[in-house]
Amino acid sequence: MTQYSGRDAEIALEQKHVDVVYARVEQMRAEAAAMRDRGDELAHGARNEAVFEQASMLFERDVMVRHANQILRVLDAEHEGLVFGRLDSVDGETMHVGRLGVRDEHFDNLVTDWRAPAAAPFYQATAEQPMDVVRRRVIRSSGQSVVDIDDDLLMPGQEPPGMTVVGDGALMAALNRSRGDTMRDIVATIQKEQDVAIRAPWRGVTEITGGPGTGKTAVALHRVAYLLYSERKRMGGAGVLVIGPSTAFTSYISRVLPSMGEDTVELRSLADVPDGIEATLPDLARAAALKGSLRMRRLLKRAIRAAPIDAPKQLRITYRGEVLTLDARELAAIRRAVHATGRPPNRSRVDAALAVLEALWRKADGYAVEGGTARPDRDSMITELGDRIEFHRWLVTWWLVRTPEQVLRDMGDRAALTEIVGRTMPKADVDVLADSWARDGFSVADVALLDELRILLGEPPKRRRRRADAVDAVIANAELRTWAERQERPARHRPDNYDEYSHVVVDEAQDLSPMQWRMVGRRGRYASWTVVGDPVQSSWPDPAEAEAARQAAFGPNATYRRFTLRTNYRNSSEIFALAAKVVRNVATPDQLPDAVRESGIEPSVRVVAAESLRSTVVAATVEMLSEVDGTVGVIGATARTPELISWLAEADHDRLRVVDGLTAKGLEYDGVVLVEPDELVTESSTGPRTLYVALTRATARLTVLTTNPAWPD
Repeated sequence: MTQYSGRDAEIALEQKHVDVVYARVEQMRAEAAAMRDRGDELAHGARNEAVFEQASMLFERDVMVRHANQILRVLDAEHEGLVFGRLDSVDGETMHVGRLGVRDEHFDNLVTDWRAPAAAPFYQATAEQPMDVVRRRVIRSSGQSVVDIDDDLLMPGQEPPGMTVVGDGALMAALNRSRGDTMRDIVATIQKEQDVAIRAPWRGVTEITGGPGTGKTAVALHRVAYLLYSERKRMGGAGVLVIGPSTAFTSYISRVLPSMGEDTVELRSLADVPDGIEATLPDLARAAALKGSLRMRRLLKRAIRAAPIDAPKQLRITYRGEVLTLDARELAAIRRAVHATGRPPNRSRVDAALAVLEALWRKADGYAVEGGTARPDRDSMITELGDRIEFHRWLVTWWLVRTPEQVLRDMGDRAALTEIVGRTMPKADVDVLADSWARDGFSVADVALLDELRILLGEPPKRRRRRADAVDAVIANAELRTWAERQERPARHRPDNYDEYSHVVVDEAQDLSPMQWRMVGRRGRYASWTVVGDPVQSSWPDPAEAEAARQAAFGPNATYRRFTLRTNYRNSSEIFALAAKVVRNVATPDQLPDAVRESGIEPSVRVVAAESLRSTVVAATVEMLSEVDGTVGVIGATARTPELISWLAEADHDRLRVVDGLTAKGLEYDGVVLVEPDELVTESSTGPRTLYVALTRATARLTVLTTNPAWPD
């Protein structure tokens, strides 16, 4: 007969095992540190040996130190709750599940890594398909202390005599914990539908869709950890790239993978996918829509083929007493001919010089024929003029080697942009783009254009380094750092705009513009993909164009698998019911997840007079901070956000975050104060979708402040 009592005794039993595990981990850490120190001793001893022996000992050192450092990195990860699960099988076997695999000194298993195939039943077993699991136990810890346990009895009637079953609700306990500045991993509470997506094969494109709060991002990050565990040789060297919608988002998820021992994955926002670009400016919805469309690629091609704004309009040069002149029309024809070869402009200056010199020779030759004088020798004339300093000075201003930033800034000149555009774009759109590019700085939408220009312009020719210098640098590099140290942060040593990742994750994929898909696609030319999104939350106004660009990024032969997550674990059912109202006209019922958690607390919708909006926002924020223990988000329209920040300066608190609707994507807060919801709708090119995002950020409490008495109807 099963005993539904004895919680304290069961906790003590699990604590005894956890103590053994942590003691073994400390022993493993000491052994790894000793191995690393031994490697360093080999390095010092090798310096006085013969060359062959030195090379052999350095290789032995590298292997030893690399292995030791790998072990230490894993052991030094944030391992609170190192052991979080236990499975009791029908044959009487017991297996503990945790963040990493641990064996004792006799190689007997103490903990099974959650990513190992043997651990899959912890996530996948159900009462309908128990997978020979009688009891599944979730162990909750604080530091190295077990504080609670929670059991599922999956095979009632087959449990051995005396088996104790304790509690219910490990998942709900985790969901009710307050939120902080960083996302926590979910290794202890992964649900079956999530685990199936996490363990999907690495090849091709794995799509994970689902509404707010379904754990899409957490699943994608745990999938990365799983792939690095199961496909380390294939994935580890080339690297994994995770791309999120904003720097706030990448900061929020930054501790998830390190907490599982994976600290070599690159996290980048859409604003910093290319190296060396800083995006600090917002865009109006119309500007962002124009910049994201594939029409921009044609416009950028026109821009790089147009003469720079300050390029000289003519060339005057003397040859043997004859003044030779090329006017604006002739120079324009030469420029078109050079661009017609298809070579990137930044690598075409020599071609341009030869074309100009050829035109000068033809002109001089024509003058000679007309005047009946001796015709100039072509090669001699081209060589002489090409060596002149005045020609070089003219050439570098006429055929500039330009950066992407210079091209985009030149497009901020309204007259120049009008000439580039011609009749391909309405004047109103030209004005929107010119105003945007005339600003001092760039927006997130500009980043994809700058990356496109980088490819279109081409890299300028680089000076060759002296061979001896290069060889010396390689030798010094090899002697000063071990292989393991060189691999410690591989991103640091990769070339700019590295494009050979083995796996790329794109979160909030529904928001990427076609031009952003082109930018992301360049980084994943040889990669498998995990793509996370929700069509209902899309902020891009032309889904068909974005879908075509997305498929082009994956390549024509990509294989696809799709997983849909249907349970909203974040929002209370009361909060999600309000959020669902605002998208009822743009989403079908099957596109909305099921919120499984009831709080008994309805969202507060307050109608406010415009003149008292400021004081009400401050009061509601202070009230929210007093009601929840975790973070509080104040969300408004992009144009209103600076004002909200100034209003709340007096309510400054380390748990308070003020963001716009788009920046809030992917984030979550214990409490949210949403200001003027209608403004989020009117500023968005996709209507209520951004508002839907904002309303679904709250886990516990939501307050909406509006000056519209009819909202949300």
